[in-house]
Amino acid sequence: MERLLEKYNNEIAKALQGKFNYTSSMQIPKLEKIVVNMGVGEVKENPKALENAIKDMETITGQKAVVTKAKKAIATFKIRQGMSIGCKVTLRGERMYTFLDKLISVALPRVRDFRGINPNSFDGRGNYSMGIKEQLIFPEIEYDKVDKIRGMDIIFVTTAKTDEEAKELLTLFGMPFAG
Repeated sequence: MERLLEKYNNEIAKALQGKFNYTSSMQIPKLEKIVVNMGVGEVKENPKALENAIKDMETITGQKAVVTKAKKAIATFKIRQGMSIGCKVTLRGERMYTFLDKLISVALPRVRDFRGINPNSFDGRGNYSMGIKEQLIFPEIEYDKVDKIRGMDIIFVTTAKTDEEAKELLTLFGMPFAG
């Protein structure tokens, strides 16, 4: 964690300022937060699935997960309004950098046939989102204790104004973009 924060303060901020010619240090993009979200579709058949997902999420992120509820009823998916359907964690500060470091240096290299992450998943406002197909790539998860393989979404929220600035920021942090 300390490594990434120091790297940002010493190298990354200077590189971004040099490339984009910022006049103020407040214009330099920063990583604001990382949101990790896990939807648990099988919760309507198996209510215990949500507990296991929350346990996995807390083990991976080191922070208490919040249960997410359905905003509206969807009859085709047999979901009622207010039904618990997933969990999420918002990481900031020290835990955010620790998670980012773990994701880049440990988890992503463990993905089978990994060729880099999709460079086109920016939202147009400087935020990046990516999906992970299985929670087993994180070293804290013990394979024998997993009841079901679940995927998760990871959203990187930055203060960058454009996708180009955000991509440069994440690349300097060591994010392995494909191509």
